Amino acid sequence: MKRRTTVISAIAAVALIGGGTATAVALSGDGDPGTSTASRSSVTVKDDGVSDAQENANEAKGARITAEDAIAAALKHTPGVAAEADLDSDDGRLVWDVDVIGSARHHVEVDPGTGKVLGSHVERADKDDDDDPARVAAALKNAPTSASDAARAAAAKGTVTSVEADDDGSVSVWEVETTSANGVQHDWHVDLRSGAVTVDHRGDDD
Repeated sequence: MKRRTTVISAIAAVALIGGGTATAVALSGDGDPGTSTASRSSVTVKDDGVSDAQENANEAKGARITAEDAIAAALKHTPGVAAEADLDSDDGRLVWDVDVIGSARHHVEVDPGTGKVLGSHVERADKDDDDDPARVAAALKNAPTSASDAARAAAAKGTVTSVEADDDGSVSVWEVETTSANGVQHDWHVDLRSGAVTVDHRGDDD
């Protein structure tokens, strides 16, 4: 479920959202990592020369801002419906990547150390992608269990490092990933209606 940040070519756009404006930041190309959004994060983690479990543990420990708080910060910056949040690292810089669906699908980056929004951009539609933002937003808009609720419910299982609406067909559950203190990751389903937490046997590492 967890995805790695891809530094895309520079873009800048201004999108009108709910009466306010959200300015997309310019992201650098691969040749200039020093000016990428992720490079401005206040949190660095050691991800070279360590095991996957240790890297997972370092990332989970480095995030002082929870998934729930990162989602709240992203929604304050970009009104809409949160569909996904991932704790991600790029060259040792840690960020929360939050997808918010409003007038378009926005990718909002939140500093896991301060809760500050580092920037955002509108994600370009992929014709080969089955993900339909409008359909996902409609399913989530009035759902009893939001992304924040799912993160809060799964927090009892470990440090939440990913929350994502399962958009394979009908949206019925949140897919949540937690990381234990020793870096072991577990996958959970949080029911969109009841908020019940169950093990996702398809992806559980244990």
